Amino acid sequence: MILDKFSLQGKVAVVTGGGQGLGKVFCLAYAEAGADVVVAELNPETGRQTVREVQMLGRRSVYIPTDVRQRASVYAMIEQAVQAFGRIDILMNNAGITKWCPAEDVSEEDWREVMDVNLNGVFYGCQAAAKHMLARGGGGVITNIASMSGMIVNYPQEQASYNTSKAAVMHLTKSLAAEWAEYGIRVNAIAPGYMGTAMAKPFFDDPQYGGVWIPAIPLKRPGSPEELGPLAVFLASEASSYVTGATVVIDGGYTIL
Repeated sequence: MILDKFSLQGKVAVVTGGGQGLGKVFCLAYAEAGADVVVAELNPETGRQTVREVQMLGRRSVYIPTDVRQRASVYAMIEQAVQAFGRIDILMNNAGITKWCPAEDVSEEDWREVMDVNLNGVFYGCQAAAKHMLARGGGGVITNIASMSGMIVNYPQEQASYNTSKAAVMHLTKSLAAEWAEYGIRVNAIAPGYMGTAMAKPFFDDPQYGGVWIPAIPLKRPGSPEELGPLAVFLASEASSYVTGATVVIDGGYTIL
């Protein structure tokens, strides 16, 4: 049956930043597809809440405190995940931040923090998970959250650091996919457009931002966070067994204009 290819039954998935927003969406989507889920999150309150919601779906789940800016924290998380479930089959590098500021005024601290979370944290996760996957003989799937901002420059918000970090994630995805293909490890990225998260809602309601963004989206609406779940499951499943090194854009058509 074709739908069997989308099953994650018996798989173990790790999601960074899994406590809220898009991260929670990915955790629940993986669980609904049959995977057990490790919620790697800095905030213990939201992390544990996501664990409870995954468990309500009948899947096993654990919360592991994780600061993706710190390589040691990411490596410790992967080790604890393997101890908890015996293996890792899927890694979703979702944790990310943005800081809006005119480029001429960006501080060294803010620039480094965006790069530490959005780029270095992604690499640390890929590296740590791949070491485990290679040690067990290969095989596994990694999905990195990029952004349409890695392909175009958003307007009117000023976010040079964010745009740069997401462009780097897309190229990192290609590089790792090329290196690890012979070992059966697939590496892909998802590039969301404007998504209607709780954090973004005030900006959509602001004519200065939403009033500019929405008319530029061919579908004339922000994406629902839940619309990302099926794509994440596809990329983590056997349904995408010949897909690696790809960045899949899901933006309501924003980048085609």
